[in-house]
Amino acid sequence: MCDVGDMVCIYQGNTRKNKGIEMPGLQLEGEKRKLLEARFFGTSGRLFALPQTTTTASCQQQQQENSNTSIASASSDERDGDQGQMRTSSSIVGNGLAQTPEKAKTPTERKRKRKNASAEDGVQGKQGKADSAKKINEYFRGGSPGRGTRNSPIPMYPASPVMFAQSPMQGSNNSNSQEFQSMFPNAGSQNNDSSMRPVQPDTSHSQLGNMNAQPPPNDVRDQKIQEYSKQIDELRRQLTAQQKLIDKYKETQNRCLEKTKKLLIEKSDMEKKDRRQHAMENRLRLGQFQTQRQGTSFVENWVDGYAFTDVIKRQERIGAEREEIDRQRKLLMKRKPSTGGTSRGSSKSQDGFLKPAEKSQLSLGGFYEQDEILKLRQAALKKEDTDLQSELEKLERERNLHIRELKRIHNEDNSRFKEHPVLNDRYLLLTLIGKGGFSEVHKAFDLKEQRDVACKIHQLNREWKDDKKVNYIKHAVREYNIHKTLDHPRIVKLYDVFEIDIDSFCTVLEYCDGHDLDFYLKQSKSIPEREARSIIVQTVSALKYLNTITPPVIHYDLKPGNILLGLGMVSGEIKITDFGLSKVMEGDTYSPDHGMDLTSQGAGTYWYLPPECFVVGREPPKISSKVDVWSVGVIFYQCLYGKKPFGHNLSQAAILEENTILKATEPQFPSKPPVSNEAKSFIRTCLQYKKELRPEVLQLSEHDYLKPVAMKSKDKADSMSM
Repeated sequence: MCDVGDMVCIYQGNTRKNKGIEMPGLQLEGEKRKLLEARFFGTSGRLFALPQTTTTASCQQQQQENSNTSIASASSDERDGDQGQMRTSSSIVGNGLAQTPEKAKTPTERKRKRKNASAEDGVQGKQGKADSAKKINEYFRGGSPGRGTRNSPIPMYPASPVMFAQSPMQGSNNSNSQEFQSMFPNAGSQNNDSSMRPVQPDTSHSQLGNMNAQPPPNDVRDQKIQEYSKQIDELRRQLTAQQKLIDKYKETQNRCLEKTKKLLIEKSDMEKKDRRQHAMENRLRLGQFQTQRQGTSFVENWVDGYAFTDVIKRQERIGAEREEIDRQRKLLMKRKPSTGGTSRGSSKSQDGFLKPAEKSQLSLGGFYEQDEILKLRQAALKKEDTDLQSELEKLERERNLHIRELKRIHNEDNSRFKEHPVLNDRYLLLTLIGKGGFSEVHKAFDLKEQRDVACKIHQLNREWKDDKKVNYIKHAVREYNIHKTLDHPRIVKLYDVFEIDIDSFCTVLEYCDGHDLDFYLKQSKSIPEREARSIIVQTVSALKYLNTITPPVIHYDLKPGNILLGLGMVSGEIKITDFGLSKVMEGDTYSPDHGMDLTSQGAGTYWYLPPECFVVGREPPKISSKVDVWSVGVIFYQCLYGKKPFGHNLSQAAILEENTILKATEPQFPSKPPVSNEAKSFIRTCLQYKKELRPEVLQLSEHDYLKPVAMKSKDKADSMSM
């Protein structure tokens, strides 16, 4: 009979032959392991008799003996006490236990342990003696003696699929081994060296252990539900905390917005107060409107202030002194000495009376001395008059600003939006910029985007008919649809459009600090060529963008009033605005070769429109981007010379009546101020009378005069190299 040491030898030898294939072991504890060892190895008290240094041959022999001992029934009387232990040992073999116990137990201790076993185990031990003649296949048919025993104190374990192939027990019959091989055919397929070959199962012992360790499905579901509930509660807690934080931030933001509104309103009110005080001071100095009665009605007439009165008095004084100097020079010329000789004394008259003697003639040196004095006085008066003229022009510019400010204050006081309302819950109106025919523009602050904007409020006259209101709204919507798609640094951006009430709506535009070009020209009369060229280059850049988008757009109302100056200076950036009369070059009436029909003939500013817009016939005239090219030429001419090339002092009605633009065949260039020939050539190109000879906007953008100096020199060098 082979003990545990022999089993270890067999297992080690088999491990070396099978290149590391090991049998899974099962760790048991305490008395259960002792009972299993006694059940498996019988009543032999020598569990570790054979050391691990046993030779391979002896280990193979002990393996055969141990195998037969494990399978067959023992014929000795030791079965009587070991019946319960055999059940457990079968389970250990079935589970593939091949692990050496930590401590060997003596037969006395095992017997003492059996005495403490249950009564049913003793009965089964006695029955084992009577059933010793049974064959081993009967045990396997009915199951292991330990399996299915309800009162067995040892837990049952499933049999391991790893079986020892051939291990005949010492002193037993060969018939038992043959029956074992007939029941387990794979157990006999061993090598001739009687080595042990393990059979790998589909499911490993660790997987079986994990399966046994898994809780029932209901417990898993309840556990997951509990975990998910905890996660949901945690997320709800985080959501509540974040919501409280958001509410706190919103409250803080609302307080900041309210404070911002309050500060902006205070600043606006202070600016209004300062402007009104400044306007009140200028009323006496520059002038004011006074209501006067004319017949049965009252009209407001402008009355100049004391500054103009003083300048006029000084001019009158200078004029009187000039007249006095001219009179003295005439008298001096009479006293100019003659070159014929000395003066005669008194002479007798024809009636015999003596005439009084004439004043003595001046010497030649004295005459020239007096004449030089009078000339110097006359030159000084001329210089003083020039200074007074410059001062008067300055006062006139200030007066224009003063009149504009007075009108603005008057319109602001009469506006229904003067109390700083917030439109569309985001636009805080601050001050009135200007007012037109049916609209007014306010400087506002966008509370959402935190930026300055210009709100153009369109107000419909309540007395208008419904058709007129519909046409006006249609016109405004058309302008919005054109303007909202434009995005260029030289074009004012359109941000928003919304309705205020049934008779008014608002368009929100980009705010540009400063005046327009028309106001600057009225103040300064003319602009130096370099600054004027910069304005034209930026304007043509914006027009080029309008003609490169799809569909192209004609501005049609390009004029100095629609060109905004950044910070009010001609040396800065400009932006074009007002697309109310713009034309989209698409549809059935548009042709790339001939242009499109002019459906709004008579609209626009006549000084800046080309001759083809005034042609009257059965069919409407054809227009294209060449309309804007003509406008560019007129604006450039006005910037350089301070006046319009055609119909400068005429009204629009007079221009239309006298056909001024239809007769504008060639522009005339004054001698002053001096302008370069390149600038004159550019103006002639833009003001070509026949539209067939006038370039398109894209062609004009490639003109040499608009190119930078570096590009001009490069093109000149390339042409010379060719």
